[in-house]
Amino acid sequence: MSNIPNLSNSELILNPDGSIYHLNLKPGEIASTIITVGDPDRVEHVTKYFDTIEVSMHRREFKTQTGTYKGKRLTVISTGIGTDNIDIVFNELDALANIDFTTRVVKSQFQQLDFIRIGTSGAIQPEIKIDSFLASEIAIGFDNLLHFYGNVDFLDSQFSEAFMEFSNWNPHKSTPYVVKADEDLLKKFISEEKIIPGITATNVGFYGPQGRILRLQTQDAMLNDKLQSFELNHRKITNLEMETSGIYGLSKLLGHRAVSLNAILANRATGDFSKNPDTTVDKLIKKTLDLLLQ
Repeated sequence: MSNIPNLSNSELILNPDGSIYHLNLKPGEIASTIITVGDPDRVEHVTKYFDTIEVSMHRREFKTQTGTYKGKRLTVISTGIGTDNIDIVFNELDALANIDFTTRVVKSQFQQLDFIRIGTSGAIQPEIKIDSFLASEIAIGFDNLLHFYGNVDFLDSQFSEAFMEFSNWNPHKSTPYVVKADEDLLKKFISEEKIIPGITATNVGFYGPQGRILRLQTQDAMLNDKLQSFELNHRKITNLEMETSGIYGLSKLLGHRAVSLNAILANRATGDFSKNPDTTVDKLIKKTLDLLLQ
């Protein structure tokens, strides 16, 4: 990454106290290992296991706490729902680590961050059990975020082109993009036998984009069936959620590492939903914290 001198006030927006605009955080207030959750209330479901908390900030949907778990410094932050929020959170977290707020230039020494998403998800393959855990090995994004950035040679065009052809993709929709998790970080979690690898579809909404019909009809009533039946290199799409593709894409663009962990609370193929969703998420939280110590 090349240095861009004198980032203007309209590009690097700081609050009067010197904190970054949306997150309201200052440099030094985040750890190099960051857990992301969607719901602000879930932040304290993670940090209740911490030994200490040194930073606590809540602005809009972005709640942040930094502290230690068994001696390891960690930050937990809520992103809200969707990759539009991921764009804000990841760019601002990177700025906190890699831009000098006083001189407004990119630092010469790069600090790499590790991102671990702890989220909920719905499976689309009938054999994936409710209350199981899944690590997203690959994400296919329907959200358009990565198309606004350059230098995306890491995207798997073969996968996206095969899916568009198979699904007879509507040209009025965004071209899907496909991006992988960080391999080393992924291995840390899929080495745990109770966390299975999968291919995650990141949707741009919760209802129509995920094939849910309340009072509105969808453009493609067969979309979920197409997602379920698509196969490439003997691999199938396993689950649906709303952030992973943006997390993986921006992490790669910025030089960071990321993995997305999913608590499977619903199975769209069978119509089932977890009877104990809070317990399932809590188990994934505790498992994630302990694996981060290894």
